[in-house]
Amino acid sequence: MPTSIDVLIEDDRWGDVKLTPICNRAFGAVFAEQGISGQGYELSVLACDDARIAELNAEFRGKPVPTNVLSWPAFELAPLNAGDAPAPPPDILANPMDTELGDIALSYDTCQREAEAGKIAFEDHLTHLLIHSCLHLLGFDHETDADAARMEGLETKLLASLGIADPY
Repeated sequence: MPTSIDVLIEDDRWGDVKLTPICNRAFGAVFAEQGISGQGYELSVLACDDARIAELNAEFRGKPVPTNVLSWPAFELAPLNAGDAPAPPPDILANPMDTELGDIALSYDTCQREAEAGKIAFEDHLTHLLIHSCLHLLGFDHETDADAARMEGLETKLLASLGIADPY
């Protein structure tokens, strides 16, 4: 799992959620599956509400609407060609300082609505979104059908390894 997960809670409703352990579990599963030692990596997670995530979505994606999760990778790891695997993150052994992988923002409102609509436990849905966003930080995307299928397959596999049902 990552050496450091910086969790910033902007909405008090997140106070009842054990966000740091859920992050550790989700990110640890991704790193293990990808064969990456999480030691030395840093990730930041912002736990906010719909209003704040809509501001971020407008600022960074030009879409002034709330969404469940946003991610900002620190490195461009996406493959040049569709269907290729993403590049691995920088070798932290070559860099004695911690390596920032990126930032993630989650909206409590949208996450809760989606979990209720899908009849999914909130923590399970949150774990899925954290896995999804961590994969984005590692260069995975869903811009093409092939890439979407690969990403969904990884998410399903990772969730199953954590005892969470296939959300698709």
